[in-house]
Amino acid sequence: MTNPLYDELFGIHAGKDTPFLHLADGEVISHSAFLAQAGQFANLLDQESIAPGDRIAVQVEKCPEMLALYAACAQRGAIFLPLNTGYSGEELSYFLDNSGARLLVCDPAKEEALRPHADASGAMILTMAAGQGSFLDAAAQLPAEAKTIDRSPEDLAAFLYTSGTTGRSKGAMLTQENLLSNARTLAEYWRFGPQDVLLHALPIFHTHGLFVATNVVLLTGGSMIFLPKFDVDAMIGGLPAATTMMGVPTFYTRLLDDPRFTGDLVAHMRLFVSGSAPLLAETHTAFEARTGHRILERYGMTETNMNTSNPYDGERRAGTVGFPLPGVELKVTDPQTGEAVPQGEVGMIEVRGPNVFKGYWGMPEKTAEELRADGFFITGDLGRVDEDGYVHIVGRNKDLIIAGGFNIYPKEVEDVLDQQPGVLESAVIGVPHADMGEGIVAVLVPKAGESPDIEAIKAALGDVLARFKHPRHFEVLDALPRNTMGKVQKAALRERFDGVFADRATT
Repeated sequence: MTNPLYDELFGIHAGKDTPFLHLADGEVISHSAFLAQAGQFANLLDQESIAPGDRIAVQVEKCPEMLALYAACAQRGAIFLPLNTGYSGEELSYFLDNSGARLLVCDPAKEEALRPHADASGAMILTMAAGQGSFLDAAAQLPAEAKTIDRSPEDLAAFLYTSGTTGRSKGAMLTQENLLSNARTLAEYWRFGPQDVLLHALPIFHTHGLFVATNVVLLTGGSMIFLPKFDVDAMIGGLPAATTMMGVPTFYTRLLDDPRFTGDLVAHMRLFVSGSAPLLAETHTAFEARTGHRILERYGMTETNMNTSNPYDGERRAGTVGFPLPGVELKVTDPQTGEAVPQGEVGMIEVRGPNVFKGYWGMPEKTAEELRADGFFITGDLGRVDEDGYVHIVGRNKDLIIAGGFNIYPKEVEDVLDQQPGVLESAVIGVPHADMGEGIVAVLVPKAGESPDIEAIKAALGDVLARFKHPRHFEVLDALPRNTMGKVQKAALRERFDGVFADRATT
């Protein structure tokens, strides 16, 4: 037996002095230097009696050392558990307790505050940051050659916790095969090779930055311009040396806001990929007009990595997430019956394939609710497949609005609102309404220097949407609340505007 994840992503680069990471300060880390540090980290895990299957919780700011720890976990068969750096100590306690983590690796500046939480959960605690920390100090004394533990494709490789927008976060158990199958598919589908240089400004506690961007580059032997975070100046400075870029929609809108971002700057680029949140059709169009490139939008989840993608060759259709990836089955079903709906109709998206996770850690009932016996995962996303086979995401099932007995899909209303004069983007939510059950609220973000004409927008809606789909209340905000990956936080909007219909039961 071998260790597929380590062998294919990391071990294959042993002895290669080709560049792997280009850092913001100009330092270049080769594949061999990276693996040497990962080997030291693996030996430290062994020294600390970390066994295959043990969970390693990591709450560290983005740095090369965190990637080396990911490699070390793969080499030793430990389960890598990256955590959002924004989580508080109380939130961290839940993840430590729920996962049963043996070790917490955190930023040195947070050690004092987090130690009580680690102690309470029975986890050891070591620190790590770029170039410093007790983990690095201890590992530096150890050899770079480390033993690779045998693992099978079905062994667990990582936990990723869901965002927890409804109830407690769930730990998605991802196997070696889940991660590798998706990386192999994406590398081929998106034509990655050793010549590629990926501009990487995503966080690496999330599937997008770690299990999509990083895994694809590792698998194909390319390199990354590894930025600590998104910064417009750093992105514009890095683009001339890059061939590809992956980002969230906010990356693209902010680049478009900068006059230095021109077609000449990116004429040499091969591929721009967007995900983690819906890309506005307006952004897609504006980007193509500015650069001549069409952004490739795809669709994935914590539990599945990537499910669909617009084609590399062929039409990258704005407002869609393309086709199911090779090896991934996708169907649209009635949320009540689970039966497939006719093509073109809206229903629940379900997916099946080697990318689909093994279940939720310690939650067999929740696993049974969302992962069918035949292997199809009920994503919670509402969507449809058009006559050409392109998948459209309509919204989350929990965001569905039911007003007066009618189902309203927010995305349908948002698409119309986003086209109105003066509107940059919108979010449509349902809040309690004594007469209708839920009333529709439209939250608008104006374009810079403009003010949407609400009465004109109301009139325009009458031309394209049935009356029951019309928002009954409008709000204008400077910006929509978003999480670290750019997703609009509709739960926060529902909480904020709960009660707007309290005195207007029949409006």
